[in-house]
Amino acid sequence: MNTVMTRFGQWLTFVVLAASTVALAQQKPADYPTRPIRIIIGVAPGAGADYVAKLTSDILIKQWGQNVVVDPRPGGGGVIASGIAAKAPPDGYTLYQNGFGLLFQGATKRVDFDVMKTFEPVVRTTSQPYILLAHLNLAATSVKELVALSAAKPLTYAGSSGVGSSVHIGMERLARVSGLKAKYVAYKGSSPAILALMGGEINMAATSAMSAVAAVKTGKVRAITSLGQKRVAVMPVTNQYNIWVPAKTPPAIIATLNQVISGGMNSPDIEKQLLSRGSEAVDPMPPKQLKVEIERDYADIQKSVKELGLTF
Repeated sequence: MNTVMTRFGQWLTFVVLAASTVALAQQKPADYPTRPIRIIIGVAPGAGADYVAKLTSDILIKQWGQNVVVDPRPGGGGVIASGIAAKAPPDGYTLYQNGFGLLFQGATKRVDFDVMKTFEPVVRTTSQPYILLAHLNLAATSVKELVALSAAKPLTYAGSSGVGSSVHIGMERLARVSGLKAKYVAYKGSSPAILALMGGEINMAATSAMSAVAAVKTGKVRAITSLGQKRVAVMPVTNQYNIWVPAKTPPAIIATLNQVISGGMNSPDIEKQLLSRGSEAVDPMPPKQLKVEIERDYADIQKSVKELGLTF
């Protein structure tokens, strides 16, 4: 009975929050948008984040007929992009796409501001696991074989947007629990990392499923394992893209962005595109509920960073 009441309570809370979001969206300022919107990302063009940001851009353009540009600002493990987005005016014309990376930046003190006070979450767009890729010449086809191989000489790997990124910290956790000896090599996103892997500069790359699927199809790399909940439960490394705006952005603008972007991502056409690339749209979620979930994620990440003793 208690379980039933708890689920009913969660459902009722969602309904109330959703109704509030719809009401705010309907109150969208009549003069928004009147000029181009930009979506800042912290990786180089061609990465999974770039693809999702362009999907978001297309959704907004289709809805409002206003130009929306994707603005790649790679480097510093995403810190450069976060710093630029943090200084943007809270007017709804600068969106920042980032997932757990922003939370890792805050947890490891790699930015000089409180990420949860500086930004306001708008919408969660997609979710996909990270996939561990290996060079074809690497004599290993499983994590167990990688661990054995690394005992003689540490393996090199890359992925994501640099030191302190989701991939870096996630792989550090994997190394701790599995005994894998690995050395991180920083690149400005998954695309440069995959090119380096194909060229034999590094042994492995951990990238989002979207980038990994395309890389495996070239026949130049092999997939070792999914680092998501289903395959590596002790150390899940998943990638969920969120859209953020600077704090103090009008709630009505946040609400309407949430509805338009979430609705577009969950449309049949885009869902099909995402599934073909190893990703999926996230079920619609009101901004207030999303913030609660992100605050919980942030607390978990802070705890993990402390337990691992990671400093940068």
